[in-house]
Amino acid sequence: MDSAVYALIVNACIAGLFATAFAIVRVSYPEQRHVSWFILAYLVGGLTPLSELGVRLTDHLTAFLILSYGSFLLSITLLQAGMAGLAGRKIPVGPLLALVAFGAVDRALIWNGPRNALWYEIAYQAPFLVGAGLSTVIAVDAVRRKRGPLWLALGIVSATTTAHFLVKPFFAATFGSGSTAKAYAGSSYALFSQATGGVLMVTAGLLALLLVVQAAMGRTISESETDPLTAVANRRGFERRAAPLVDAARETGEPLAVILFDIDHFKRVNDGYGHATGDAVLQAFARLLTGRLPSSAVVARLGGEEFVAILDRTTLRGAWLAAQAVRAGIPAIGGHLPPITVSAGLALLEPGDTLNSLIDRADRWVYDAKRAGRNRICPVPDAVIDAQALRTA
Repeated sequence: MDSAVYALIVNACIAGLFATAFAIVRVSYPEQRHVSWFILAYLVGGLTPLSELGVRLTDHLTAFLILSYGSFLLSITLLQAGMAGLAGRKIPVGPLLALVAFGAVDRALIWNGPRNALWYEIAYQAPFLVGAGLSTVIAVDAVRRKRGPLWLALGIVSATTTAHFLVKPFFAATFGSGSTAKAYAGSSYALFSQATGGVLMVTAGLLALLLVVQAAMGRTISESETDPLTAVANRRGFERRAAPLVDAARETGEPLAVILFDIDHFKRVNDGYGHATGDAVLQAFARLLTGRLPSSAVVARLGGEEFVAILDRTTLRGAWLAAQAVRAGIPAIGGHLPPITVSAGLALLEPGDTLNSLIDRADRWVYDAKRAGRNRICPVPDAVIDAQALRTA
């Protein structure tokens, strides 16, 4: 077995392994639908080295030449679809179909062209060059949107692949790619093409697989940290997202406040209107919180009818005004829902505070608000009291 045949067999096996790995991810994470494009890309791509083996070992050249070129072109096209889906972009169906059409027409026009001629080799590689360039564009766009270092690595590999297809025609014209298909299969150029192509395929495949797994794990973590009823963070998610805000406030000395909300007499809502209505009230209140509080606030449902928000760079007066904006918006949460009120407690980060002690202090103020008659926010900052006194003076 010569080196070229060995490289073809290895490439076919690698393509099969990647298709299997992506299929396992697809089965394990059904919501990752874009992974199907990668499965198809590597299944189809595996036909390319097998068809080139057919060129070497049989006399059915035309069929295997068409299969080799077509499977490689289709594989590259399917990879673009997978990358676009993975990057969170709409799949560019029009450009991808145009790429396939361009490749088919291009190959038909040069079918009987003179091998080893530079123009022929450039025309042959042109569709693959465009496909690799599209991969680079998708990856660079993902990097610009801060999708992470793996996308940067994939962008570099895609750019290298683009350069690979750009250089290949000159390599073929200089060193010769064989005057016939069979001569090509046994040439040094074929070994160069298959070896370098295999390395790039493995590298790109590994990065794409890591990105797919990263996205799947990220979604799993997000689901585990999100309250399924209200779509805001649960306690676990709140603690993870709030911890950096507490650390930053300690380092910079900027104020940080917590607001704890408790819907008054919520049990009466469930008992009088049913749990479905109670759930609707919780959902509406969660939407009110995310709509009325600053976009930088971390909002969570701690359990039952209890919600919490942490606001960075916010004084006690700022937290009171934010809580008051929420309380004032309650009548507008839905005319079909029963009327509710809310009690809220405020706490400002102090030296030695932990997130738990901060929430506990806000919780004590909630109890004070309820003992004072509910439907109020405690404590009322001195600046607010002074402003109210001036207005009534």
